[in-house]
Amino acid sequence: MSIRVVLADDQPLVRSGLRVIMADHPDLNVVGEAASGAEAVRLARELSPDVLVMDIRMPGMDGIEATRLITATCDTTRVLVLTTFDEDDHVYGALRAGASGFVVKDMAVDDILAAIRVVAAGDALIAPGVARRLIAEFVNRPAPATERSPRPVTGITEREREVLTLVGRGRSNTEIADELFISVATAKSHVARLFTKLGARDRVQLVIAAYEMGLATAPR
Repeated sequence: MSIRVVLADDQPLVRSGLRVIMADHPDLNVVGEAASGAEAVRLARELSPDVLVMDIRMPGMDGIEATRLITATCDTTRVLVLTTFDEDDHVYGALRAGASGFVVKDMAVDDILAAIRVVAAGDALIAPGVARRLIAEFVNRPAPATERSPRPVTGITEREREVLTLVGRGRSNTEIADELFISVATAKSHVARLFTKLGARDRVQLVIAAYEMGLATAPR
């Protein structure tokens, strides 16, 4: 079954380029295009795509607000933010709004397509080779002034705290298991409990939680 994708970008050339590229991949099906945040929200509600590839800077409603509305009202749609990373200071805001990850426009096409597949599968951009460089820059960026005080680490066990710290560093379940001398199945169970306890949709939101609790450091 193909992954249903909506492309949201105010530049027609970007949308058409992505559409043409995805046409060569049978597992990716572009079902709609939006030129603004408001249009992206409308299409998400009407079409219920699996993944909405969202630009941040768009006229009217920007990608951050659109992401917040989509993730709040469209349970089956995951947002993958598309941005010019070196120029955009709003990645943190987009992830806080509920995005499942982000890619940069100058990344290799195969990496962008892989990111769409990862997000559609219910994971997030924490996988080695795609996310570590981005997460490293993300956790090293200062949080907004109103969010700089770490939130208390409550409601999780000491082991879950250790797991959350490693998730915040971009570790995979296998790497977490190796570092903590536990099985991969046990690592997965701890991550699953963290999803529930912290109300996280995916691993990117766990990274945000670790960052806000003062546990996250740049991936090593």
